[in-house]
Amino acid sequence: IQIIYGKAVLSNESFPELDDHHHLGHVDAAFHMHSEDSPENHDHQFFFLDIKVFSYYKHKLEKDYPKDISEIFPGIPDHLDAAVECPKPDCTNDTIIFFKGDEIYHFDVKTKKVDEGDEKEFKSMPSCTGAFRYMDHYYCFHGHQFSKFDPVTGEVWGKYPKETRDYFMRCPYFGKCNNEHASHIEREQCSRVHLDAITSDDDGSVYAFRGHHFLSTTGDKFHSDTIKCAFKELHSEVDAVFSYEGHLYMIKIDNEVFVYKVGKPHTHLEGYPELLKDVLGIEGPVDAAFACAEHHIAHVIKGQTVYDVDLKATSRVPVKEGTITHLRKVDTAICGPKGVTVISNYYYQYASPMIVMMVKMLPEQHRVSQELFGCDH
Repeated sequence: IQIIYGKAVLSNESFPELDDHHHLGHVDAAFHMHSEDSPENHDHQFFFLDIKVFSYYKHKLEKDYPKDISEIFPGIPDHLDAAVECPKPDCTNDTIIFFKGDEIYHFDVKTKKVDEGDEKEFKSMPSCTGAFRYMDHYYCFHGHQFSKFDPVTGEVWGKYPKETRDYFMRCPYFGKCNNEHASHIEREQCSRVHLDAITSDDDGSVYAFRGHHFLSTTGDKFHSDTIKCAFKELHSEVDAVFSYEGHLYMIKIDNEVFVYKVGKPHTHLEGYPELLKDVLGIEGPVDAAFACAEHHIAHVIKGQTVYDVDLKATSRVPVKEGTITHLRKVDTAICGPKGVTVISNYYYQYASPMIVMMVKMLPEQHRVSQELFGCDH
């Protein structure tokens, strides 16, 4: 099965030829080639099934494939467990790292030579059944756990292994209510899954929502729980959240708005949910929403368009305020003492809502996990 954000689909819908060879088993390994030294293979996807390799370019199988693994990657064994690309400068040369049992092979894309590595290297690595490169980090998957590793030395940094279901996928109801275990807080601080929504209340506490979980911060104190535990009427994911006059306005994917009075516990307001159209006068779905302290305007982002809604008005009518041209998609946004923070995989800082729409070039990138939530690795 090929995993795509939001749902799983059958891999043969995207790569039908994988099903045409019924004598072959399941996919053993796969990687996405990045190599300027091998332009004929650059940006291709490779799938390994038993003794064969399939090469796809833009989801189309290349001519004369599948081929024997030994023909395309001489020196690499059949029946692999995992593979991951390691382009320059992460590795000295553009390299593919192959895993089979306890053996690890570094395949030089340009010279087609194989280095099985020094026995002293990769000694701390588990046997990988899957490997993945994401945002310049390398991950080895083994069972339900994963470890982050150095692709050159195999050294594993930080506190690993960790639970895959906590970091790389949305697993409903994984974990228990009011569980203050440090690993659960670290999971939300360091997760690589993008945020659905973020906001802060009048006291400066920040709430970040991801899948079925959320992370809240007050000063240097962190709390993590499931959405269902803290906002039981919501049950699960939200599309956008903003704060206004001591209340959290939480917008669901089905265009319903839930409102909670901030407190311990948060109190669900009677009469909600209401339709987004009735609350803000705008048709969903929306990507993000935020309001700045001591202002009564909700800034709602839908695609690349920003709408302003006067929350003091009796009849709320969205006004098209402008367009965000330097970002293709916004995950979420928040307004705070330093201005507006817009998250689109990374996060970007702006002095005001107007500046978000005025700039043409990307400002400095910041990592969400490390710089926003204080993840130490």
